[in-house]
Amino acid sequence: MTSTSSLRSALKTLSVEQAGLSALHDALQGPLCDAFVEACKIMGDIKGRVIVTGVGKSGHIGAKIAATLASTGTPAFFVHPSEANHGDLGMIARDDAILALSWSGETTELRGTIAYSQRFSIPLIAITSSETSTLASHADVVLALPKEKEACPHNLAPTTSSLMTLAMGDALAIALLEGREFTADNFGVFHPGGQLGAKLMHVRDLMHTGEEVPIVQTGTLMTDAILQISQKGFGCVGVTNKNGDLIGIITDGDLARHLSPNLLSERVDDIMTRDPKTVLPDELAAAALEFINKKSISALMVTEGPKPVGIIHLHDLLRVGVA
Repeated sequence: MTSTSSLRSALKTLSVEQAGLSALHDALQGPLCDAFVEACKIMGDIKGRVIVTGVGKSGHIGAKIAATLASTGTPAFFVHPSEANHGDLGMIARDDAILALSWSGETTELRGTIAYSQRFSIPLIAITSSETSTLASHADVVLALPKEKEACPHNLAPTTSSLMTLAMGDALAIALLEGREFTADNFGVFHPGGQLGAKLMHVRDLMHTGEEVPIVQTGTLMTDAILQISQKGFGCVGVTNKNGDLIGIITDGDLARHLSPNLLSERVDDIMTRDPKTVLPDELAAAALEFINKKSISALMVTEGPKPVGIIHLHDLLRVGVA
């Protein structure tokens, strides 16, 4: 296969799958609307967990949907239908709801789970393409996906269908997230590790405090201000008034702009930049990094009201992997 034909194939695949997502988008504004709302209501109102199940590619997609639900505030886990038929049905409780995935709706392995849901009146939500299938006929809610062409040239390998199923799962998870008013702080509880966990840290978790913060009072000579900049190592020094309120900042850039033979005898009031940019202790670390990058600065004073309580440097954010 030549590079040209490979690229042509890739673009064709994406085009076909994009058409599938567009069809799903349209369906949610039409025939799928009521069923989607009802599915969200069931999943949002249960006291137990959402049990996601499916076989083959639907199983792989189902495992991802369960993980997304769980990480966004809707308790969920994946149960393989074959294992369910050999004892794992005991993992499903009466306060749960079942989200079953099957493109054909005729997956043999799901029959045990379907029967179990009926026996114990456990709500069953089906994601399938066939509204007349065995799965759909026994489900409380049917999310019938559009029967769009697979990206596979033989229209056999689950590609577009898998993508639409995954997208439907994401749509459910995010709708439930927003319905619960699930915040970034809540999200952080379930994602303490890696770069995502770092981004969900707060400024107060990373900022320097106390004697580490470079601060001088108004009226201070520049000789002392420069000494603070040098000793503390943040490339800046904050300036406070007699009440301890932050009123200005002097950075390396300010020093360069005011460089003259008289600089050391100047007062900080004449050199400082007034009303400096600051950040709150409860701001997310990711937001602080975005602000630092946007303003092309290397450090931010941290304030509570007008009082400086700390300082955070770009290196602090990079060190924990926020970037």
